[in-house]
Amino acid sequence: MIVVITPEVSVQNEAEIINQLFQEGLDLLHIRKPMFIREEMKSFLDTIDKTFYAQLVLHGFYDLAMEYPVSRFHFREADRLTGGFKSYANEYIISTSVHDIQTFNTLGKEWEYAFISPVFPSISKKGYGEQSAVMEDLKHRRNHDVKLIALGGINENNISKVFENGADGAALLGGIWESEEPVHSFRKCRKKIIDHSF
Repeated sequence: MIVVITPEVSVQNEAEIINQLFQEGLDLLHIRKPMFIREEMKSFLDTIDKTFYAQLVLHGFYDLAMEYPVSRFHFREADRLTGGFKSYANEYIISTSVHDIQTFNTLGKEWEYAFISPVFPSISKKGYGEQSAVMEDLKHRRNHDVKLIALGGINENNISKVFENGADGAALLGGIWESEEPVHSFRKCRKKIIDHSF
């Protein structure tokens, strides 16, 4: 599985790129726009081809699922710890984020998957993840009820490594949006996975 996370700040031709990514085989798009107000989020959703709504994951404005056929929500670690996800768990497909394998191993079956990061030094946040041992710790995974999605510094040069180390998927952020040709970069990442078929 390949997931792409939107850049926090909008980029030129973003909607066009997103629709192309889906046409190229993108599994899920996480819409993470923390600066957006509700109307901006609605406008953003309106730019995405409706045939891909089932593959969108909201990081907020969950009530928009009443207006758009979106059924996937992502909850930050803080929201998970306060139980803010519980009222959505039965009706929607939910995911979360963790930063160590021990926390991942404690997640319950209500979560479809969790991001674990950073597996490599971040591309979009310079200096973040340089001392991380997350990749090394993947071998201590005990939880197989929840899919493990590797995040942080992943691009076409290292995506194979996350699958070789037991991840169920990879999440791309800087590897796509910091690229001169986002769709081409995605295509190369996807080809690496298909060629290896882990």
